[in-house]
Amino acid sequence: MSAVSTAAERANPGALPQPLFQACIAAIVIGIVAFVGGVSSDPQTAWLAFHSNFVFFTMLSCGGLTLTAIYSIVGAHWPGPYKRFAESFAAFIPVAFLLGLVSIAGGEYIFDWQANGAMHGKEGWLSKGRFYGTDLGLLLAMAIMSYLMLKASSRPNLRNLAENGEGFAKRMAESWTAGWKGDEEERVASRQATAKLAPLIALTYGIGFAFFSFDQVMSMEQAWFSNLFGNFVCWGGILSAVAACAVSGLLSKDVPGFEGEITESRMHDIGKMMFAFSIFWFYLFWAQYLVIYYGNLPEETYYLRDRLGDQFLIDKGYSAAAFAKSWTNWDFEWARFQTGYGWVAMATWACNWVLPFFVLLGQTPKKTPWIAGPIAGLLLFGLWLERNLLVWPSVVKGDMTAPFGLIQFGIAAGFIGAFLAVVLYYSRVFPTVAVSVRDD
Repeated sequence: MSAVSTAAERANPGALPQPLFQACIAAIVIGIVAFVGGVSSDPQTAWLAFHSNFVFFTMLSCGGLTLTAIYSIVGAHWPGPYKRFAESFAAFIPVAFLLGLVSIAGGEYIFDWQANGAMHGKEGWLSKGRFYGTDLGLLLAMAIMSYLMLKASSRPNLRNLAENGEGFAKRMAESWTAGWKGDEEERVASRQATAKLAPLIALTYGIGFAFFSFDQVMSMEQAWFSNLFGNFVCWGGILSAVAACAVSGLLSKDVPGFEGEITESRMHDIGKMMFAFSIFWFYLFWAQYLVIYYGNLPEETYYLRDRLGDQFLIDKGYSAAAFAKSWTNWDFEWARFQTGYGWVAMATWACNWVLPFFVLLGQTPKKTPWIAGPIAGLLLFGLWLERNLLVWPSVVKGDMTAPFGLIQFGIAAGFIGAFLAVVLYYSRVFPTVAVSVRDD
């Protein structure tokens, strides 16, 4: 069995990697220019690109906070720096709240019920007051909990920084360590505070953000619904956070404060999470798809047909005999992948399940940086594709090239730049943690 040392962590802020941080600022500028230009020339494209990226990065940052809460709930000691990486993603949640405010202006280009009215029976639910009140309220609550969680988790490590640091990091550390009670008392208080916050965060994400997903994605198709859909979207957020942690670990192996912390054992553990969580992501998709396929009801199948194409939802004449016969001889045609968003859906499956499953089956690939790193990056790209696949076909039917263009890529670059800038600033300036709790 492995022993766990309990030496205290200490904040050790480092300088921002200027070329990378400046690239993030440049990407933000590109994103703003692309968005403003897009709203002027093609507002629907600009707002749909904004929305798909908003959903992806919001769920990634909230997934990071939830992953931190999960580690606290189960009392995990193994994550070490991986917990800090997840916390750095959570620092983006207040920015996501501000972006949610911006999205109000584009509602009519994103949601049919805002442009043409809610369908009969859903007028109360699909009203702007209820919709934005619920979703922005959830984001605000998550932003507040992220602040409280990060402060409670980091406070015991910041005393040295408050006394010997400089600049912004020193001022923040002084603020977050006000009323210091001593090292041991602070560690106990931190565990107690995070233990109280963690279940609230997990419940808010698992239940509240399921409704957030119903609103932000499922309501784009007013007539379609799936009770499992909200948790499917939420799980994608957690999987993206795990993949982002894996990438962060590999990129931080030689960063001051993390030397020797990204061990083979930890890489193996985060690799197992990617492997298992990828399988569960596909299971949640399959659980929805199979029921809809068997039911074969037009009011349910159209949503998947628009995304998967005709290959996996072949018209069976809506008779029991025709349906049964179809299973004896699967009528495969490559041309059917050209319908709907078929090839985009296939790429999403390949990135999020097929390749992670078969590549990460053994122990060695999970511990090998040049294998696990690309798979983690592939998962992030695949989940970004999946968010586009959830959003675009609701408005733009049958054009799988719609999510890809200069405006769309420019806006995506802006979101990536903003997310990375926040993560870098939080993790490199306040605080970078020299982790000393490890498996021996």
